[in-house]
Amino acid sequence: MYVQLNLATRPLVSHRRFLVLAGLLGTLGLLLLVILGVRFVQLRRAEENLRARSQKIQQQMDALLQQRKELEQFFAQQESAGFRDRAKFAATALQARSINWTQMFMDLEHILPAGVRVFRIEPKLDKGTVSVHFIVGAVSQEAKLKLLKAFEGSTTFSRIELISEKTASDPSTDPLTIEFSADYSSVGI
Repeated sequence: MYVQLNLATRPLVSHRRFLVLAGLLGTLGLLLLVILGVRFVQLRRAEENLRARSQKIQQQMDALLQQRKELEQFFAQQESAGFRDRAKFAATALQARSINWTQMFMDLEHILPAGVRVFRIEPKLDKGTVSVHFIVGAVSQEAKLKLLKAFEGSTTFSRIELISEKTASDPSTDPLTIEFSADYSSVGI
């Protein structure tokens, strides 16, 4: 019968625990490397997509800026000035249609005293407020004062500003021509 004896000065050391732990750590490291690699590839693709989209948007912006420059050059030409004038006229016409003319003339009918005639009315719509420029003729100073007091006491006209007053030399016209402006609001009555 044979007996195994260890005659070495040190006892036999088992490295099994170290190898198992090293294997587990290596497997865990490899798994972490795979997960981070997949995430890196996903982020890289997302970054490439973002770059492609931003480059496409930049190209579109450049094309639109170029088109804008061409349009500005086109409209700056002398022959295109008519288009701008027609567009301005159309905007003015649309603005004039937005004023309730019937209501304004009804309000004027209640305000105007005897001896006063309206020569010209020029409304302007500015930021929701209708500013009306009037040129009227009056037969006397008394009619003029009645007109201004009527406008000041009106609930539909406000901010009355007298611009000019002229005395006529021709006896066939009204002796006084008055130019003034007022803000109109149809909510007063």
